[in-house]
Amino acid sequence: MSAGRDSLERIHDEVVSCRACPRLVGWRERVAREKVARFADQEYWGRPVPGWGAPDASILILGLAPAAHGGNRTGRIFTGDRSGDFLFASLHRTGFANQPTSVSRDDGLRLHDVYVAAVNRCAPPANKPTPEERDNCLPYLEREIDVLTRLKVVVALGALAWDGGLRALASLGHVIRPRPKFGHLVEAEVGTYRLLGCFHPSQQNTFTGKLTPEMLDEVFVRARELADLPPPG
Repeated sequence: MSAGRDSLERIHDEVVSCRACPRLVGWRERVAREKVARFADQEYWGRPVPGWGAPDASILILGLAPAAHGGNRTGRIFTGDRSGDFLFASLHRTGFANQPTSVSRDDGLRLHDVYVAAVNRCAPPANKPTPEERDNCLPYLEREIDVLTRLKVVVALGALAWDGGLRALASLGHVIRPRPKFGHLVEAEVGTYRLLGCFHPSQQNTFTGKLTPEMLDEVFVRARELADLPPPG
């Protein structure tokens, strides 16, 4: 590979060493030091969390940011928290994952045709990055989209991921007017990509029934159709 060519490996290395946002650096490292009682015996990742998944993915699953005691602890987005439990169970049912659970970076989970990333790579206080922190981080997402040459579909988990996805695609020259509003199973054609909305698999949504397993499965079945992938065999 030439020195000037981008790659998922290069992006990964730059993400995990990033210290661009002082507030987020302080917060993620404080959480990693202080921990919570149930994980007191574990060593936290405490750094920005890179994207991961199939390098030939045709579907990108986009969240907002790592959870303080999920991805910020395990070093893998949606790993080790309730949102990830709900998400990966669905990916397993719909043929995108080899197992239904995700507890650590070395738990044997493999994704097929899917790459998982977030708008922000550091766990933010109260799960709310500032607009400046979002904009500092978006170039990583833009580069991942550019490097994922087979990508066709972006599944946005929640309104903030929908917004971040639109911003990243616009920076790559894919602008849509008027700007589509987020909604569950809402679709938008953005340049050569399809953006597909999904309620976030947070406990706030899954415990109240706003997002059910059947609803989440429907999203990934539709994503498979939009990506022109065969049914799982």
